[in-house]
Amino acid sequence: MTPRERLIVGLDVPTVREAETIVETLGDDILFYKIGYQLAFAGGLEFARELAQGGKKIFLDMKLLDIDNTVASGVENIAKMGMSMLTLHAYPKAMRAAVKAAEGSGLCLLGVTVLTSMDEQDLVDAGYEYDPHTLVLKRAEQARIAGMGGIVCSAEEAGAVRKVIGPEMALVTPGIRPAGADKGDQKRVMTPADALKAGSSHLVVARPIVKADDPKAAARAILAEMATAL
Repeated sequence: MTPRERLIVGLDVPTVREAETIVETLGDDILFYKIGYQLAFAGGLEFARELAQGGKKIFLDMKLLDIDNTVASGVENIAKMGMSMLTLHAYPKAMRAAVKAAEGSGLCLLGVTVLTSMDEQDLVDAGYEYDPHTLVLKRAEQARIAGMGGIVCSAEEAGAVRKVIGPEMALVTPGIRPAGADKGDQKRVMTPADALKAGSSHLVVARPIVKADDPKAAARAILAEMATAL
């Protein structure tokens, strides 16, 4: 895959109008976009469908988790929307239900291991007995067994996760920050080049591009950095 096929720009903005402006500004430089809760609940789901119909690839970041039937029904409808990727929390029963529902659709299901905004103390506070690294690897193995299309994890865990899931599954890493960029609320971050070298297949970048004074220049700089690492 080329850098353009690997870079996913997060449309983490409050309105569809702002998202449209970003897409228009970035033009053909960017192929892949992520739409999460913020935009989804402001008309972003229909916008996602329109982008897909227009030839863009869409990563719908919904982090689904519910009873099996509800997860399966949701996945079936999301697949019909023409989405390219969809996240769900990497719980074994939910993943198995989703994989069965997505059969034959081409939708790549991604298991969310541990959010990149969480560190060991956050997991302790949430009642988990594992440290982030151990829990990420455990969930990655469960995702592989369930037949998922890929994993979402911090780039810090990418190398270890790649050894668990093998070479074929997608490994999508948020928390990507170019050198010198503000970390924001992310606690486990890495530069684009280092993330690719560590084993990531796709990089999610939001604020360093969408909040930049010149988003197009920022995107091109990241694409260039990615090219040097491939």
